[in-house]
Amino acid sequence: TQPEKPKGRKKTLTPPPVKEAALARGLPVLQPARMRSPEAIAAVAELQPELIVTAAYGQILPKEVLQLPRLGCINVHGSLLPKYRGGAPIQRAIINGETVTGVTIMYMAEGLDTGDMISRVEVPIEKADTSGDLFGKLSEAGAELLLQTLPSIIDGSAVAAPQDDAAATYAPNLSREDERIDWSRPAEALYNQVRGLAPMAGAFTYLDGEVFKIWACEAEPDGGSVGVEPGTVLKADNALLVQTGSGALRLLTIQPAGKRAMDAAAWLQGARLPAGTRLGGEPQ
Repeated sequence: TQPEKPKGRKKTLTPPPVKEAALARGLPVLQPARMRSPEAIAAVAELQPELIVTAAYGQILPKEVLQLPRLGCINVHGSLLPKYRGGAPIQRAIINGETVTGVTIMYMAEGLDTGDMISRVEVPIEKADTSGDLFGKLSEAGAELLLQTLPSIIDGSAVAAPQDDAAATYAPNLSREDERIDWSRPAEALYNQVRGLAPMAGAFTYLDGEVFKIWACEAEPDGGSVGVEPGTVLKADNALLVQTGSGALRLLTIQPAGKRAMDAAAWLQGARLPAGTRLGGEPQ
């Protein structure tokens, strides 16, 4: 699994859940910073694995590792391949407004999620699902699918089908620009962006040149005003309503710079944010 990473406001080094679960069961744990390093490859080879399984590992296994197990290397991938190959399939499925996704178990190849598919299961995306919600659903579906699939891999009866490369789409890791709100886009698209980025990175805009995060919202396709510039605050009394390129976005949970996430209505009780204020622009 991955090495410890800093978490929380105090940036405390925290072990990954996989490590905690393994140590509780007396299992040895390897945490190479680079899976391609000679030391990491040698450590895996010493285990003489018959099968390697990865799930959201975050590193590409080198050819030397892929060739080690006699039963091969398989990956539990959070999409219905060949759609959404890459490192952020869950977030981008929501951001793109998909209504169905799933899990694919595939043999690993040297390309990015290009291996032959062994099994898969569909999982619906509910209208209010965040990427955190969907990650939980896919984790459970993937675990169950893995248990169903492993016996056929072990006894040699598994049938793998090649992917249709012509139908492939990609889900690259999220960048800072993916998190930035473009108020000229429709309210529904921004709603999908916000829930696709929660609860990990979070979508953001700028208020008076400082980062202003939005963690939860509602789209009001018919709630905008004609002739008003996108990003303009339409209401700031007991609700926070912002004009978009088409419709309006009602902000429910926000996080001003230097503060914790909070209810937008509660924040408005002490904040000075008159209607007509523009969100967006550039940082100070």
